[in-house]
Amino acid sequence: MNQIYDVAIIGGGAAGLSAAQYASRANLKVLVIEEMAHGGQALLIDALENYPGILEPISGYDLAERMRAQAEQFGASFKDASVSAIRREKDHFVIETSDGIVESLAAIVATGAQHRHLDIPGEKEFIGRGVSYCATCDGPFFKGKRMLVVGGGDAACDEASYLSKLSNQIVMIHRRDRFRAQKALAERVLRNPAIEVRFNTVAKEIRGDTKVRSVLLENVVTGAQTEEPFDAVFVFVGSIPRTDFLKGTGVALDEAGYIITDDHMMTNIPGLFAAGDVRNTPFRQVITAAADGAIAAHAAAAWIDEQKGMAYR
Repeated sequence: MNQIYDVAIIGGGAAGLSAAQYASRANLKVLVIEEMAHGGQALLIDALENYPGILEPISGYDLAERMRAQAEQFGASFKDASVSAIRREKDHFVIETSDGIVESLAAIVATGAQHRHLDIPGEKEFIGRGVSYCATCDGPFFKGKRMLVVGGGDAACDEASYLSKLSNQIVMIHRRDRFRAQKALAERVLRNPAIEVRFNTVAKEIRGDTKVRSVLLENVVTGAQTEEPFDAVFVFVGSIPRTDFLKGTGVALDEAGYIITDDHMMTNIPGLFAAGDVRNTPFRQVITAAADGAIAAHAAAAWIDEQKGMAYR
């Protein structure tokens, strides 16, 4: 018979590792299930300099290693496996993984979201060397530089506005003839003198040597192509929440596919929580993911006590 963990955490990024630490410190039996390297999207960060209390920039990899070691120090266990399904049976959850069945009283989904890519030559090669999917993370490295923003939704407009505070050389391109962002956000960008907006334009190739040097742009109406110098390319064409394994569970998702939670990170299914980029949060950063994880772990511990009739009154 499988041992039943108190909390199974699906995903080993900042949210999952933070949840593992807090749940373990609450003296719960914790298992973290991660199919890839622990750290999630944080592993793409070359130098994290906006995490409170860390004065010297640290790589996302080093931060993730420290978070994992900390969680292990408090007693968390780890399993390298992918999750294909989760279901509730009687008083616990059954999680199907590529390395067997895992059972737990409560579960926290912290699988994150993956950025949509442009899938053009040079994009993958220059990630971390001028290609970024986070203006807040990497924008300060390019103060005063010429930056290209790709996208036309809310996130693209928000991030372009943020970058315009760092440089007056922002070029924003969108493949359509108008933004799909909220009207207020779109108008803010269009009125911003630091942002040059070009509609009906796409990026065809990102070029450089040790870092981004230029981008080949194409007008989708005329077909004309031009190569222009840029120091950085910020891509905001949407993200895809990792929730495929939740199909058929009845977990409530918003229209973009993100998990809906309450303030305690609880989903509409009792005992099932979500934390980090996979949930419908207005801001996706390492610090907010870590905070979500801490809240989810605390709430899961309280929920387990309640089920056992041990809740503090």
